[in-house]
Amino acid sequence: MAGQGSGGNVIAALCNVFIPGLGQLVQGRIFAAIIFFLVCVAGYALWFLIIPGIIAAIAHLWAIIDAAKFRSGF
Repeated sequence: MAGQGSGGNVIAALCNVFIPGLGQLVQGRIFAAIIFFLVCVAGYALWFLIIPGIIAAIAHLWAIIDAAKFRSGF
């Protein structure tokens, strides 16, 4: 299968730029997609408390990097 930097990983990373977790969903990793999405949505919703917004931004960046570096177990 395709490794790190493959076209699928680039598309997944770009999906995550717009919606956190969408890239993991495209890669078939449903649990990771749900976690990234919920953490980011909750954090961005509570942006006025500062810390949740920072955590959400870090999780969003992490989701992008995670999708770009994903290697299939096959």
